[in-house]
Amino acid sequence: MITVIDYDAGNLTSVESALRHLGAPYRVSADPETVIGSAKVIFPGVGEARHAMSILSSRGLDEALSEFASKGRPLLGICLGCQILYDHSEERDTALLGLIPGKVRRFPSGIGLKVPQIGWNTVHHDESTLFNGIPQESSFYFVHSYYLTIGDSEKSCWVCGVSDYGIPFAAAIHRENIWGTQFHPEKSGPRGLHLLRNFIERIH
Repeated sequence: MITVIDYDAGNLTSVESALRHLGAPYRVSADPETVIGSAKVIFPGVGEARHAMSILSSRGLDEALSEFASKGRPLLGICLGCQILYDHSEERDTALLGLIPGKVRRFPSGIGLKVPQIGWNTVHHDESTLFNGIPQESSFYFVHSYYLTIGDSEKSCWVCGVSDYGIPFAAAIHRENIWGTQFHPEKSGPRGLHLLRNFIERIH
């Protein structure tokens, strides 16, 4: 059973709709023990990092996510849920879960583009299991002001997909059983559904 985490910061309606469309067995839960006992977890998120971490901590979901990840079962973070997998965010100087080394930074004002990035952008990926059957430079839907950094100092080996919005940034990450997408696959049409199906059916 897939558990979709409910912590008042997730786009649950769209995620549920996508999972129903795919015929995937799932439940929505805010219970730490349910999360820990799940076969797979989807960790969505929209909003502000400090507030999200406060809610996770108050419900014991921060520790539950860490314990779940330590068991080697598949975890997929989406948008803010993906960022929270990192160590630290510039957004209100927030400590995150630290499941994947790296920092989250705000897009600089000097890139000549509107911040936040809202809309479609292409992704160049590493053809790993999450992207199996998805053509290079496929477009996915993004909504974010902060981005996942890449580069040697930020452990770029975890990056499995890259986009560019004035500067290159990590659009998808992967470390062992932990996956994350900065974009919203549940809002990204057929390519996004294909990616979610890969997570459901191909990643164990």
